[in-house]
Amino acid sequence: MNRHAVVSTRIGELTVVVSEDVLVGVYFPHHWVKPTAETLGERVEASDPLIAVVVEQLEEYFGGSRRTFDLPSRLEGDEFQRRVWSVLEEIPFGETTTYGEIAARLGEPAQAVGKAVGQNPLSIVVPCHRVIGKDGSLTGYAGGLRRKQFLLNLEEPVGARLF
Repeated sequence: MNRHAVVSTRIGELTVVVSEDVLVGVYFPHHWVKPTAETLGERVEASDPLIAVVVEQLEEYFGGSRRTFDLPSRLEGDEFQRRVWSVLEEIPFGETTTYGEIAARLGEPAQAVGKAVGQNPLSIVVPCHRVIGKDGSLTGYAGGLRRKQFLLNLEEPVGARLF
């Protein structure tokens, strides 16, 4: 059964969703694909043991002392979405790739890849912020372009490199 907490972080409010002993969602307030009430489950305090660990690791990441997450997690989506999200998980800290590069790798249309990237339920933890436009521009991000730029700067302050 899912449970969630709304937490304050240095990049703003996030909703953290866990199911039993795994992380299943990290959502921004204006997330494009909003979780359903069933997906969210019961609202609990941020002191929930697993949610507290998630928040601690997020804050370490935002503070620059963590490069990867060590959290039990589960990505819930269809087969295509999970294929795209699997590629996102492979993008190293401090590097970026494009929607087109992911599409070419998977043999799928870039627009479909873009939609799947935008539906990533584990924002930040599964680094969809590392996907940029083919011309190097910042493209849509569920947390907003300001947060996307913050995350990219945090990882690579001297400029983005292609994955």
